[in-house]
Amino acid sequence: MSDVRAGRLKVYLGAAPGVGKTCRMLEEGRSRASRGADVVVGFVECHGRPRTEAMLDGLEVVPRAHRVHRGRDFAEMDLAAVLARRPQVAIVDEFAHSNVPGGRNAKRWQDVEELLAAGIDVITAVDIQHLASLNDVVERITRAPQGETVPDEVVRRARQIELVDMEPEGLRRRMAHGNIHAPEEIDAAMANRFRPGNLTALRQLALLWVADRVDEALRTYRAEDATGRVRETRERVVVGLTGGPEGDTLIRRAARIADRSAGGDLLAVHITRSDGLAAGASHASLARQRRLVEELGGSYHSVVGDDVATALVEFARAEHATQLVLGTSRRGRIERFLGGRGTGETVVGLSGDIDVHMVAHERAGRGMLLPSRRRTLGGPRRVAGLPAGLVLPVLLTIFLDQVRDTFNLTSEMLLFLLTVVGVACIGGVASAVIASVTASLLLNYWFIPPIGAFTLDNPDAMPALAVFAIVAATVAGVVDRSLRLSRRSARATAAAETMSSLAGTIVRGGATIPALLERTRETFGMESADLVQEQPPDGEGVTAVPAGPGAFLVLRGRPLPSSERRVLAAFAAHVGSAVERARLAEAAAEIEPIKARTALLRAVGHDLRTPLAAARAAVTSLRGRDVEFSDEDRQELLATADESLAKLSRLVENLLDLSRLQAGVLTLELRGTMLEEVLPAVLADTPDVEVGELEEIPAVLADPPLLERVIANLVENAARHTPPGGKVVLTAGAHAGRVELRVVDRGPGLPRTGRDRIFEPFQRLGDTDNTTGLGLGLALSKGLTEAMDGTLVPEDTPGGGLTMVLSLPFAERAAYSR
Repeated sequence: MSDVRAGRLKVYLGAAPGVGKTCRMLEEGRSRASRGADVVVGFVECHGRPRTEAMLDGLEVVPRAHRVHRGRDFAEMDLAAVLARRPQVAIVDEFAHSNVPGGRNAKRWQDVEELLAAGIDVITAVDIQHLASLNDVVERITRAPQGETVPDEVVRRARQIELVDMEPEGLRRRMAHGNIHAPEEIDAAMANRFRPGNLTALRQLALLWVADRVDEALRTYRAEDATGRVRETRERVVVGLTGGPEGDTLIRRAARIADRSAGGDLLAVHITRSDGLAAGASHASLARQRRLVEELGGSYHSVVGDDVATALVEFARAEHATQLVLGTSRRGRIERFLGGRGTGETVVGLSGDIDVHMVAHERAGRGMLLPSRRRTLGGPRRVAGLPAGLVLPVLLTIFLDQVRDTFNLTSEMLLFLLTVVGVACIGGVASAVIASVTASLLLNYWFIPPIGAFTLDNPDAMPALAVFAIVAATVAGVVDRSLRLSRRSARATAAAETMSSLAGTIVRGGATIPALLERTRETFGMESADLVQEQPPDGEGVTAVPAGPGAFLVLRGRPLPSSERRVLAAFAAHVGSAVERARLAEAAAEIEPIKARTALLRAVGHDLRTPLAAARAAVTSLRGRDVEFSDEDRQELLATADESLAKLSRLVENLLDLSRLQAGVLTLELRGTMLEEVLPAVLADTPDVEVGELEEIPAVLADPPLLERVIANLVENAARHTPPGGKVVLTAGAHAGRVELRVVDRGPGLPRTGRDRIFEPFQRLGDTDNTTGLGLGLALSKGLTEAMDGTLVPEDTPGGGLTMVLSLPFAERAAYSR
């Protein structure tokens, strides 16, 4: 392995040409050179700007390599010379540039990667329009295609990305003064790409792309930062939902808070408790609130947690939230007095540096809609029930002893029975048994004669005391069982709610395997969720469940109780189903090419057979001796054979060219081509074509035979859809460095939906019979046009019909851009 340190890449990113990227690169190069760094200029394009050329003074410029391509001489960066020179820093302009064939790499960014691998630091520049992910967006904004792109990932790997920004009006002034483009191109640029609206949109794209890169760096730092501190770079507002009617109010309030900060995020979370807190939540309300959150641009999350407050704060910290929005307590005063601190107060205590908003709503203080935590028996209550079973009967005995003449024995026994039931509610059946035994002994000693002794003078007292003990134990058992069933029902409801939320995600299209894994990790509050082929060994914090044949869902984090494992098994089943669907989709994808080949063979068989049969019939008739044909009939048969064989030849040529295009082996001979060169052959085959003025149309960079075939296909297609007596109109114009050729028909046109299908092979949209060919003409035309760095788009003809717009670059402009 090489011990050479990889070079560091710095990228100057601009919204448009002319913002000053090249000057900034040269300024930094001069600054580094003044500090003693070995700096060379590998390639800088000054475009005849005196100020830029002046900044090269004092910097070593590596001579360019000259390559001849199609009879023209081009100057490119000499990669081999720069590598041999081995400077510390190389300045390389036009990062997305396509190299002239004959060099080591097809793209300049690939040259830069070789420099970096050799340990050379590189300073470069790129426009936002050249990023691959934004190329189509920029084309829609400027209505001008951009052929040269660089993968976003290559730019993102740069150690530094610096935005070079300029106000649109300032950039237009720079353009008007001739500091960006040549004088003859200024008017076209100002009217198109450099319009204020276009520049503003490109500027916003550049700012957002750089901001996303900064966010990515911050997320990486947060993941590595052990402090867990919140850094308020943008507002991230988490709103806690209980499933009650106040949720709509909380969501809208949280959305307003998020909107106050540009780029703020809204997250809604519902905590599903396995011990019953979610049992009273309205599923209809949660579904409605989920839709509301998504309509407001937020995201909805469902998390399982034993303690609502803790789970809510942990979720907020995991999502780097800056603010939490909760509703004020729905408990009344008595419930708050008896129940202690509520969820909101606990969240405030745990929130740390996260701001907590307690929002008033119409249900505040009107009583609990969710079941109280007292309905289930936790560990502390069971522990408290044991001393209660001893202490409460003693306290009742002391009280009754003070008022001995107030109650009779029956009333005293009922009071003791009530005490036993109360102990059962506190600590369960074990505490109730202790309380019943204690109460029986106290009744015998203090209230059944002889008082002060464990003996019974009245023989009827013994059965009464036994019945008391049995009734007390039975009631305590019934109460304890009721509480257990309540808890079990709550667990089942919580699990059903979680699965319902998961099913909703699947129905909404979020059932991809990565999405399901992330949803599983989030729901169970784990550190990670992975799908593996082999079951991992058991370890602390590792939970693995089967997820289909040969696959296991593995969670890492906290230990999961058995109740949550049952829910996890259902999640694993959904993940397994997603894996199986993915396998079936792959199998279907393998079948599709077979279907396509079958359809191709059927179509080709039909369309080859028709002209072949006509030609053969004509030739057979001419060779026959049983019929004597006149000269006129003979000429007609020869014309039929010639026409059929010509159609057959065109069909085969189209199929071969389409296969070459798809394989990427079509050879192009691009040169300056006037439209007058190719139109005569096109018009000879298709009469009734009205041609506009073409004398002032500049030459385009194209392959003449291929351009002729493209125009011929377009004219033939237009003529086929033009009503009888109508004419196909062909016009051309020059605009923004490109020539636009328009082929206009007055046919029925095409609907906007599905219009792109006309460029797919074997599509005959608008044709009602099978005599119009394979549908290769437009598909081949689009492929040939794009191979010549052109575009082909359909437009509606004013008044009805379809217009095909063929756009190709000027021959001079293409050479200048090289």
